[in-house]
Amino acid sequence: MSAILWAPSANIKTLKQRAEILRTIREFFYVRDVMEVETPSLSAASVTDVHLASFNTSFMGPGHAGGLPLYLQTSPEFAMKRLLAAGSGSIFQLCKAFRNEEAGNHHNPEFTMLEWYRPGFDEFALMDEMDELMQCVLNVEPATRITYQDAFKQVLGLDPLTASLDQLKAHACEHGFADIAKNETNKDTLLQLLFCMKVEPSIGQTKPCFVYHFPASQAALAQICEHDERVAGRFELYYKNMELANGFNELTNATEQAKRFDEDNQYREAHGLKQVPMDSRLIAALEHGLPQCSGVALGIDRLIMLATNKDTIKDVIAFDVDRA
Repeated sequence: MSAILWAPSANIKTLKQRAEILRTIREFFYVRDVMEVETPSLSAASVTDVHLASFNTSFMGPGHAGGLPLYLQTSPEFAMKRLLAAGSGSIFQLCKAFRNEEAGNHHNPEFTMLEWYRPGFDEFALMDEMDELMQCVLNVEPATRITYQDAFKQVLGLDPLTASLDQLKAHACEHGFADIAKNETNKDTLLQLLFCMKVEPSIGQTKPCFVYHFPASQAALAQICEHDERVAGRFELYYKNMELANGFNELTNATEQAKRFDEDNQYREAHGLKQVPMDSRLIAALEHGLPQCSGVALGIDRLIMLATNKDTIKDVIAFDVDRA
């Protein structure tokens, strides 16, 4: 083993900058009377989201001789919503999250996430607060905002809410993605391909940009918009070719949430993916009563990359996966 692998992947100067940014974030919420919380990294359930893969293990302790299946959490969202249902009020958490996915310039299987929830806020009020945080941490101008529909129209001349499968395939082929698109039968997969490869590089280059009102089919945890049932109260934040955050005007209806989880698992079964147990404790919390709220998850490592002008995630974390 190379001796250099004992050393951190980020230099100490950057790690000191990281510590200061984390302190700034905590102070940002403390002065707004948002309570810091901690929730389990290991849980009996995980997300059914077909685009996420969890790490799983088993607990072999007393009372569980046969093994208790557990999942490392991809996000603290479900546990934090249980706290909200219990009456916590506004809360935030800085924690580790885990996704069994690629490692690269913007990805590490273990990463740091900031997640916060604001009862009484809609997605626009939460975007306002997030914009304040970005200005505080990154010293940037106020963010711009554009709907998902308008972003597609401006960049590709395509309406994502009315385009047919054939139209989306044609656009994908036109832009060099024929190998991926020619046999695809899911419109959202093509929309995500076009958004990631063509729309994202065209927004948020000089200042952060919020994209909001994503298609309802891409927002399993968000409220459907009253004025247009084709879209949901979901937003994302982009800056300098980086997806920073994903937020929702949160779904509070337990029956609808359970239905969406079940649909995820049906998709998983149909496409040869392992099904994931639905989080029955989250559903029970929603049945008890989740206050109307909005919440957002922000990738801290990516934020620090922007703040310190680093190109890779390993340069802002103490030990990346290859040195862990």
